[in-house]
Amino acid sequence: MDRFFRFQEHNTTYKRESIAGLTTFLSMAYILFVNPAILSDAGMDQGAVFTATALAAALGTLIMGVLAGYPIALAPGMGLNAFFTYSVVTVMGVPWETALAGVMVSGIIFIIITIFKIREKIINAIPMELKYAAASGIGLFIAFIGLKSAGIVQNNDSTLVQLGDLLAGPTLLAVFGLIVTVILMVRNVTGGIFYGMIITAIVGMVFNQVPLPNGIVGSVPSLEPTFGVAFGHLGDLVSIDMLVVVLTFLFVDFFDTAGTLIAVATQAGIMKNNKLPRAGRALFADSSATVLGAILGTSTTTAYIESSSGVAAGGRTGFTSVVTAGLFLLALFFSPLLSVVTPAVTAPVLIIVGVLMVGVLGKIEWNRFEIAVPAFLTIIAMPLTYSIATGIALGFVMYPITMVVKGEGKKIHPIMYALFFVFIAYFAFLA
Repeated sequence: MDRFFRFQEHNTTYKRESIAGLTTFLSMAYILFVNPAILSDAGMDQGAVFTATALAAALGTLIMGVLAGYPIALAPGMGLNAFFTYSVVTVMGVPWETALAGVMVSGIIFIIITIFKIREKIINAIPMELKYAAASGIGLFIAFIGLKSAGIVQNNDSTLVQLGDLLAGPTLLAVFGLIVTVILMVRNVTGGIFYGMIITAIVGMVFNQVPLPNGIVGSVPSLEPTFGVAFGHLGDLVSIDMLVVVLTFLFVDFFDTAGTLIAVATQAGIMKNNKLPRAGRALFADSSATVLGAILGTSTTTAYIESSSGVAAGGRTGFTSVVTAGLFLLALFFSPLLSVVTPAVTAPVLIIVGVLMVGVLGKIEWNRFEIAVPAFLTIIAMPLTYSIATGIALGFVMYPITMVVKGEGKKIHPIMYALFFVFIAYFAFLA
């Protein structure tokens, strides 16, 4: 085992790798409960999604560890699950079964472009400013959903939104959870988000704001409501709006994974001459996990930046991922705890994740107006239109226009011009 994972080469041990795997799991275990809560808003069975989430995370992380040898864990991605539920299903009215088919197709496309090494061309075609804007916009969108779930922000017919009743029980609990989680994060507590959820849920049960669970350990919920459903709805994807949905799934997962791989690999000292060894294997692990996750019944599975916590604890090889995968399988037996994960408990998580995602805002060249306009429209449109796809579409339409007017049209890759017309057709279809 130590020879397979090259422990000596990476100057590591079983103990160090095991601790790192546990650290990574604790840092991202919140997804086991947050993902079912979000996808249940799309009408999906919460128990089935819990099982699909744990299995997709376990299988994807195991493939990453064994095939690519990286200490990087995978799970259904935050932002992508919000896009799935609140943009595709809620706003566009697409059945969740069809949305799952879209996720599966995006994963298959990802596998194909990985095998044929098209990845670099696509990465180079889309300007960094739009990548940063998309990540930031998704962060704002997720945070807005969290504020709405907490009751901190609520509907107003005159002004669209207003401050909610901060003295309402669920809202008070969410505010308490937010403060506790922020304190844990500021103090750099490993697994701070996960522990924040636990503390919030316990306090909620004490004050009768959260129902008591029937138990802690139970049987694994059935996958029957979601397993294989995607196959029966592949024919529903033949339309302009679903083409945009698939492209958005692909776009967000594509760059989220690439950014995470580079960031964690750099931290772990895996990068060689500014290149990522076994990058193709790592991307294949991610894309195959997305396909498997869609078949099981969950939104897009992607690499998690929380893996950096495991690397900080000493993880350097794929054995770290193997340990994390094993813990996700063990977590399958804790489904009774789903009942305590109310919107007040998950809201602080969404807000904190939003804060983390908007961190790249400072990398956008705001002093260049031709860049600032498409970036700003991308960011602001996501929460205000309640649609990640609309934000991305606006940015991809406006960017070629501002750059051509600026006299820099030759700097735009032909792929960007092609996407310009795709999104023009998208808006025409919506009209």
